[in-house]
Amino acid sequence: MPESYDVIVLGAGPVGENVADRAVQGGLSAVVVEDRLVGGECSYWACIPSKALLRPGEARRAALAVDGARQGVTGGLDVSAVLERRTSFVSGWDDAGQVEWLESAGIDLVRGRGRVSGTRQVTVTGPDGGERVLVARHAVAVCTGSRPVVPDIPGLRDARPWTNREALETQEVPESLLVIGGGVVAAELAGGFADLGARVTVLVRSTLLSGYEPFAGERVGAALEERGVDLRLGVSATSVRVDGDERVVECDDGSTVRVSQVLVATGREPQPDLGLESVGLEGGWLPVDETLRVLDGEGEPVEWLYAVGDANHRSPLTHQGKYQARAAGDVIAARAHGRPVDDGRWGVHAATADHLAPAQVVFADPQVAMVGMTAAAAEEAGLRVRVVDHDLGAVSGAAIHADGYTGQVRMVVDEERGVIAGMTFVGAEVAELLHSASIAVVGEVPLDRLWHAVPAFPTMSEVWLRLLESYGRPHPA
Repeated sequence: MPESYDVIVLGAGPVGENVADRAVQGGLSAVVVEDRLVGGECSYWACIPSKALLRPGEARRAALAVDGARQGVTGGLDVSAVLERRTSFVSGWDDAGQVEWLESAGIDLVRGRGRVSGTRQVTVTGPDGGERVLVARHAVAVCTGSRPVVPDIPGLRDARPWTNREALETQEVPESLLVIGGGVVAAELAGGFADLGARVTVLVRSTLLSGYEPFAGERVGAALEERGVDLRLGVSATSVRVDGDERVVECDDGSTVRVSQVLVATGREPQPDLGLESVGLEGGWLPVDETLRVLDGEGEPVEWLYAVGDANHRSPLTHQGKYQARAAGDVIAARAHGRPVDDGRWGVHAATADHLAPAQVVFADPQVAMVGMTAAAAEEAGLRVRVVDHDLGAVSGAAIHADGYTGQVRMVVDEERGVIAGMTFVGAEVAELLHSASIAVVGEVPLDRLWHAVPAFPTMSEVWLRLLESYGRPHPA
């Protein structure tokens, strides 16, 4: 007989966990279905292990950038210790702790591959091949994330390239590594493996970090080159073949690169075979309304079906997915209990920040931290924009933080409303500056009020005062 729950969640990553948790806190029963590790991509093959891998090199460079400390740095990284530290953060790829958390939160777990098999129905194929049918009284939430794209380059698949998963599971550092791609994963892991001693080449089809302010990719690229990375912009791989222990990569500029390993970092794609055709929907990225309900072919919401996180492709970042998940879990509970739904702009059941204030960090060195819109995106959206730039290295707090500190900050102002539409920081350890900008953007804090938010001296946050001075203080009427 089918097993019944109020909510069925496909995927036990951070997004699925949060949907289920909020639904349970709202008085509903919930089960999550997962065929891999509870905790998902972020916990084991992305955010957590990558940042753990990158931090030792960043910390070493931070010490070398301060006179008096640099003299005490007498060696390079201990590669074995770096890899062991990375492994400790993923609990040796053991999800027992995450399973324990599910149990403590009152959430059931079913191991296996889940597919939608009818209205409010999910069929799970377990590890032993047996099937279980689950039926939702109120909602099914697709929180299956995404998977890395392996481009259709002749010979590439036969060369068994790494994706982020294999790169972050590795127990050995290759002598040489070719990275194909120019996004966040490419920028971060190129630097990380260079720190660990690999000879790294990066092929970027267009520009590095193309979705960010142009100076972000320029500064990160220059820093990678300073660390010995061979960065080739406007170059693509055309074929790959295996020659003994090496991969031989032919490029469209006529060059050939011979490396020990190839890492593919060319984007993500939706998880396949979710069974959505059983309810008249197509696969791929799932369009949703502001409360994360899936939209059908006519643009109407499917009342019982939600897509949260990467599955809807609105803002494919772990923290934004968890933000969506809180809204989705809460609204599922509200609808189940017949309570009002607050789905207006900035409503508690709406994922407004996906459009207007997504926050993101590239953990390269220098870091790139951004919230809201770039100047180009704001202009494309029809805003009357004024851009204010400032040299972060000229701020007293940054100069004390590191000798010769270099960085840049851009404030994008919506002139009609007198509020900030976007901020970008580039520099060492600027990620910790980002949330102040997120609050200003989400809160739509007028610039004349920001004058009264006084940054402490001497900190890097003093850049806020310098940006406001450059913009100009308002005068009383």
